[in-house]
Amino acid sequence: MIDVKGRWALITGAARGIGHGAAVFMAKQGCNLVLQGRTKEHCEKTLEEVKALGVDAYAVGAEFTDLSQVEAMLNEIDKKGTPIDIILNNAGIQVAYRTEYLKTPPKDYEDSFKINTIAPMMIVYHFLPKMEERGFGRIVNTTSGIRLEPEQAGYSASKAALDKVTMDLASKYNGTDICINITDPGWCRTDLGGPKAPNAPESSLPGVVVGAFINDKKSGRNFSAGHFYDMTLEEAVKKAEDNFPVYTGSIGL
Repeated sequence: MIDVKGRWALITGAARGIGHGAAVFMAKQGCNLVLQGRTKEHCEKTLEEVKALGVDAYAVGAEFTDLSQVEAMLNEIDKKGTPIDIILNNAGIQVAYRTEYLKTPPKDYEDSFKINTIAPMMIVYHFLPKMEERGFGRIVNTTSGIRLEPEQAGYSASKAALDKVTMDLASKYNGTDICINITDPGWCRTDLGGPKAPNAPESSLPGVVVGAFINDKKSGRNFSAGHFYDMTLEEAVKKAEDNFPVYTGSIGL
């Protein structure tokens, strides 16, 4: 298991829900943090919490439906000279539940793909060259287990696309110390998941961050949080390294 103390992680969607929980968890391990929210102000509470744990941290703002704001955010991080070693792409949106799914408007797809697919991959592509120069990186993109629900077509399609591009990219880095994987937090009671979800946001830990701690140079795996419920981080890392196959391009993840 790697030691993240003193390293820098960028966590998107850090203002609340899964991203907030991941930020606090990483700070407890001594990891410095860049916290993304739709605005910097949205991350103020999380920023206070993680700084109280003794790590360096700052917030950046970007509305992911505006890709120019994503570019500006990346430039801001570069200007600060922050060496991003870990990316936890937690930000996501479920735009609507369309009971009349044959009337799904194109904008559902447009907004979903910008936030759930394009923005996270812009972030990944931006920081990967520097990770290559340093010879280290950990990238975890958050997916969804939603299947067979045309009522959520924009969301599920954008997450399926994120799965595909992440796994294809991961194949290029398998066997290196840049590990690229995905995680599914499960259906949690967040603003996205809604109040009827069966799981508390806390249940997603340590599963949603385990990919940041693996040390076996393998990429292309789905570390679904449900496989790590009630485990310590050490137990979760051992299970992740010993029991999860690398994606080879066959149907299903």
